[in-house]
Amino acid sequence: MIKKNVIIDNIKTLIYALIIAIILRSLLIQPFYIPSSSMESNLLVGDRLFVTKYSYGYSKHSFPFSPPIFSGRIFDNSPNRGDIVVFKTPSDNRTDYIKRLIGLPGDTIQFIDGNLYINNNQVLRTLINDKQILYCGSQKISVSTHQEKLPNNKSYIVSYRNDVSFQNSDKYFVPENYYFFLGDNRDCSKDSRFLSEVGYVHKDNLVGKAQLLFFSSNSREGSIFQIWKWPNIIRYDRFFKSLN
Repeated sequence: MIKKNVIIDNIKTLIYALIIAIILRSLLIQPFYIPSSSMESNLLVGDRLFVTKYSYGYSKHSFPFSPPIFSGRIFDNSPNRGDIVVFKTPSDNRTDYIKRLIGLPGDTIQFIDGNLYINNNQVLRTLINDKQILYCGSQKISVSTHQEKLPNNKSYIVSYRNDVSFQNSDKYFVPENYYFFLGDNRDCSKDSRFLSEVGYVHKDNLVGKAQLLFFSSNSREGSIFQIWKWPNIIRYDRFFKSLN
């Protein structure tokens, strides 16, 4: 009888722990892993970061498997231009993407001669390095890195390929209740420029704001389970780094 009670108590403890973990993950903070190079050099493949779920309020996508428990957003709080945001892609409402918020509802976005324009005003761009090497998938590419400054004075690092770069586009008109996102690795990112794959993102698809990079490993060089490789693959300089 005592053994049976111990088993039951352990099961209850596990259930309670699971419930608490789901609540924390859904309402407060969720860890995310960076699997692609679309945000280099600000976010690298192998980065692990914390995303605050409460920053923009909650929708069904705040919870595991996006259960249809309610519609719209509660405690809605609009994101700021320049935020790094995790969202569910509109194409399947299931896959998590992480990009930088560029266009707000009602904005007009356009690329002219490789320069980004918001509401017909060119975004200020200052060259930092014209010979940097970044990844695009498994391929190494030569890029020029710039500091880009948005109309709200938010600044960050952005990269453009030196060989073939995205130059010109039609105007993108961001609808009401939607947002326009771009990757910081501009020529290696599937983002809102690709209307059939990502396009405009409805506010209900926002998952949370990327806030803190807490761990990073170079997964191209080995797995974190290969302890003997830690001196070469663990990026200690990226631990507990605030995201811009």
